[in-house]
Amino acid sequence: MSQLAFFLDGTRCTGCKTCVFACKDIKDLEAKHAYRHVYEYTGGETLKDAQGAIASTCFTYALSVACNHCSSPICAQVCPTGAMHKSESDGLVTVDAARCIGCGYCHMACPYNAPYVDRAKGHSVKCDACADLVRAGDKPACVMACPARALRFDTMEACSARGERANTAPLPDPSYTEPNLYLKPARDARPAASSEGRVANPLEVR
Repeated sequence: MSQLAFFLDGTRCTGCKTCVFACKDIKDLEAKHAYRHVYEYTGGETLKDAQGAIASTCFTYALSVACNHCSSPICAQVCPTGAMHKSESDGLVTVDAARCIGCGYCHMACPYNAPYVDRAKGHSVKCDACADLVRAGDKPACVMACPARALRFDTMEACSARGERANTAPLPDPSYTEPNLYLKPARDARPAASSEGRVANPLEVR
């Protein structure tokens, strides 16, 4: 199996969210739904000392995340019907809508908040890395739309040569599911599971 993966250059990502809207457009998603999210992670403080000098430890950076098509996908492991499954040919994790019963176990288990149950459709939905485009020799819509060329999509070997496996806050420790998201951290990036900062846009990424 040739595992496919995402790579994000955090030094280039501006947090513009073009990737989010490209995904919503090609998947025809409602305004309240998204398969890709951009976390705005921020922290630090600005203080004035007794002499009136101001010093700041503030930092902020953006992190674009969708389904990471993990090597050990917990969503597939908890699925009672096998509807959530990993492709043997390219490693992409997708949903078989005909087998999904909409139980929501995948949503509850995923530490990246990738799948969710679309009650109108009656089954789970998530990023499939635009599998139809990829298998036709193209790239996912989010990658093609990124104006800063911060997002890439390639083999796991090519992406891992560019960066480290999903090791940046607010993401969890990558050892949990072995996500196939590789990062070149932003200058101010904090390590995975760090509590030094906070997500500044929680309503956009829930």
